Amino acid sequence: MIGITSLLVGSDNFGDSLRYTERSKGQVNGAIAGQGPVVVWNSTRTCNLNCIHCYMDAKNQKYTGELTTVEAKKFIDDLAEFNVPVLLFSGGEPLIRPDFFELAEYTMSRGIRVTISTNGTLITREVAGRLKEIGVGYVGISLDGLKEANDKFRGKDGAFDAALRGIENCVAAGQKVGLRFTINRHNYDQLDGIFDLIEEKKINRVCFYHLVYSGRGSEMVREDVTREESRAAMDLIMERTMDFARRGDTKEILTVDNHCDAIYMYLQVRKKDPVRAEEILRLVRNTNGGNRSGIAIAEVDPLGDVHPDQFTQHVTFGNVRERKFGEIWTDTSNPIMAGLKNRKPLLKGRCAKCQWLDACNGNFRARAEAVTGDFWESDPACYLADEEIGLAKAAGVA
Repeated sequence: MIGITSLLVGSDNFGDSLRYTERSKGQVNGAIAGQGPVVVWNSTRTCNLNCIHCYMDAKNQKYTGELTTVEAKKFIDDLAEFNVPVLLFSGGEPLIRPDFFELAEYTMSRGIRVTISTNGTLITREVAGRLKEIGVGYVGISLDGLKEANDKFRGKDGAFDAALRGIENCVAAGQKVGLRFTINRHNYDQLDGIFDLIEEKKINRVCFYHLVYSGRGSEMVREDVTREESRAAMDLIMERTMDFARRGDTKEILTVDNHCDAIYMYLQVRKKDPVRAEEILRLVRNTNGGNRSGIAIAEVDPLGDVHPDQFTQHVTFGNVRERKFGEIWTDTSNPIMAGLKNRKPLLKGRCAKCQWLDACNGNFRARAEAVTGDFWESDPACYLADEEIGLAKAAGVA
């Protein structure tokens, strides 16, 4: 994640303590010194929607072999032993699990912060109140466009209205809630509308995800935005973020899954505010603020298999039914795990030669592999020009 608000205006949010701190520098097994990674647990594959970009290829059906309540609690115990700071319950749709609240409460009793990634359609007033009551740290609700675009993307009419009710129910209950929006060719023109929506509905956080070609989304390479559109999207996101800040609105804006965003932001800010730009670069570079799959982010699927992140599920390091999570995460006998913890010598193409590699850390490997077939090739979604990354001289420079 790239903390747009924190980098641009210096705000302080919970996630910043796991990203932009000296304690994250040089870590290979966790977010910060003394702690394990943030763990995304896809607690079930079952989902009541049918999103066209779903990395889990989730459907509204019962799947066999998912961790039982007893097995899940043992897994959570292992996470606590490894000092994991955050467990993000995802899916499918995590609220479909009948033991969700039991497991969420158990996770917090073990000293782990609980967050949820949900489609929001099942969050009634009662559910929102219960989430607030048990102390869930954050609820991220996916909206991938305004009404018509979202429902088409989600594969169900009425999904937008249901998700919006879920958001409103969380706001009414005092439960921290935010939007998750995956930028693609079909909703790119609605970014401004999403900013208007979060202001109107008093939503204080939004994460703009870049498309990763995985699961059902693996067929969406041609549906991604162009490099020019990526740059324009970042310009808009930065301007709207600054507008909130100028008006004293403390919204937290983030981008996810394209780590050249931080460098683009640095380069743009440097044109007008060199002092702030250098602070941005210091925070990102000193903490290796780029992609940290296999280091500070991990994913465990419904069957208990451990992966580098939720988009790289074809690479498995072990199963939590058979070994403790901490043992799996620190075992570098798998060449992909070893490579992720020290990837710079393995990277190829533009990534290998980029002058910002120490800040970006090679961007997203799943996207590189999906397009090129090579896990260590350049990420094709990097939208920085050759001259911006040091591969060519700017026009007119001898």
